[in-house]
Amino acid sequence: MAARVVKNNIRTMEDFAVAVGLSRPTVSKFFHDPNAVRAKTRAKIEAGLKATRFRPNIFAVNLNRRRTKIIGLIIPDPMDPFYMALSRRIEMSANDAGYLALVLSSNGQPELEERAIETITALNVGGAIIAPLGVKSRPARLKALGKRIPLVFVDSPLDDKAPFVGTDNHQSMPLITEYLCRSGESPTYFDMPAVNRNAVERRKAYVATMERLNLEPAFAAIDPSESWDFERVSYEAAARIMRGGGFPTGTILCANDRVAFGVLAAINEAGAKIGIGPDCDYRVAGHDNQPLSAYTSPSLTTVSQDCDRMAKLALGLLFSRMDGVDANSGAPLQGRRILLNAELVFRKSA
Repeated sequence: MAARVVKNNIRTMEDFAVAVGLSRPTVSKFFHDPNAVRAKTRAKIEAGLKATRFRPNIFAVNLNRRRTKIIGLIIPDPMDPFYMALSRRIEMSANDAGYLALVLSSNGQPELEERAIETITALNVGGAIIAPLGVKSRPARLKALGKRIPLVFVDSPLDDKAPFVGTDNHQSMPLITEYLCRSGESPTYFDMPAVNRNAVERRKAYVATMERLNLEPAFAAIDPSESWDFERVSYEAAARIMRGGGFPTGTILCANDRVAFGVLAAINEAGAKIGIGPDCDYRVAGHDNQPLSAYTSPSLTTVSQDCDRMAKLALGLLFSRMDGVDANSGAPLQGRRILLNAELVFRKSA
């Protein structure tokens, strides 16, 4: 009966400290770092936790820490398979390191990105990994956050100086462009909506590669857009192009796989055949190797971003910045940019 009363009345860390017969600072020290208290004290607290099933409010504990055990993660589109995979890998790696990853989304809206920034600031997180909105981001707010806590940007950089981990577009785009030129007609480039710096850098890399090969760059006639609804935007543009007589060349290189999904749908709907055989009308390629790329009709040739390595490196760089030193050299850490190579993924579309 007494144990039940104790269990039912424990609401706060103060209540728990009284129940186990220890001081509030000692209990608090345990929740900050179990190894910071003596083994006998730790065993007593752990027994008390098992008996009472008390669990502290991790956010309240976090607000009182100098070094917190929560990291923030802000992504621009929670429905994008790439960001879903990246978030999952960061969460798992953070958990293995004893941290909680708090995942927030801006849903393509600058107001929600600002709200996410305010949330992780209020929770006193130890650091944050951010995939910025890009053109819709408010750099001043992100830079102000960077003065309060360590930040690492992923997928698309905020600027040329901020710590960043992402794919090297000037390696990946030449890789797929050169393959398409070697294996058939040179590609027409189908832009992605101009939502972030990836859109700019991938287009530049395509143009530079075509010029280096002494070929004329060609572009699909599409309207400018800043929408994150890539499939719809590309489908509508590609359908209009097909109704108008088709693309400038028989090969189409899409800035990312989600754009390619819309292009594939429009060409299929128009009754043209996609593939690499002599009876095919178009070849289509993408960039990213989204999980659905293997299951389109036909399956999509693309370049693969190393999502797992990107997540681990971003988290490692963040922890290094939280410690204030470069994990490799031990020197004071200023800024660091890590660019990852992509690999060709050959499938039936090109």
